[in-house]
Amino acid sequence: MSFSAREARNLIRKEVKRVPEGEEIRHLNITAMMDMMSILLVTFIFQASVTTELQVGEVELPQSLIEEPMPETRTSVVITRNGIVVEGKTIVAVRDGDVDPSNKEGGALGMKIPALTNFLARLRATEEAALRARNKEVPEIPEVMILADRHTPYRLLLEVMYSAKQKEAGYKRFRLVVQKHAPIVRK
Repeated sequence: MSFSAREARNLIRKEVKRVPEGEEIRHLNITAMMDMMSILLVTFIFQASVTTELQVGEVELPQSLIEEPMPETRTSVVITRNGIVVEGKTIVAVRDGDVDPSNKEGGALGMKIPALTNFLARLRATEEAALRARNKEVPEIPEVMILADRHTPYRLLLEVMYSAKQKEAGYKRFRLVVQKHAPIVRK
């Protein structure tokens, strides 16, 4: 069945006339708008507080059920959302869970972070010299303590460990620090 253009226009006009016109809007429902604005305000306040927390670079440690005493001499590496910090000094910046490829040996696919390796090597040499000067025992297996946020990408953690175990730095044992899990109290 085919229609001519004139017949098609007539059919459309008839159908348009059958559909009733909408009512004229004489009032505005302010309550619904106020509800929507309240929800948006709460959302923006929450987002602002989360953004501020991310910029601070706090480290939120994962949970653990085991507690082990810390060694007397240890080197601490902290991986924050903004950088890799050794003994309070930022060594390299971290952006979006990764170190800039220009700071890695081998570019984006590289594992070694030379600045971190070199800093840890100098730090270890200084600490061992200080221990020898005080006639204290130098640890047979050098250990580094890594504090990382529970949201730290696994690749970044591996890169830090890989950089610390290089021949120059010579760390052979790693201690990943986690927050002890609080026991659940049931009432």
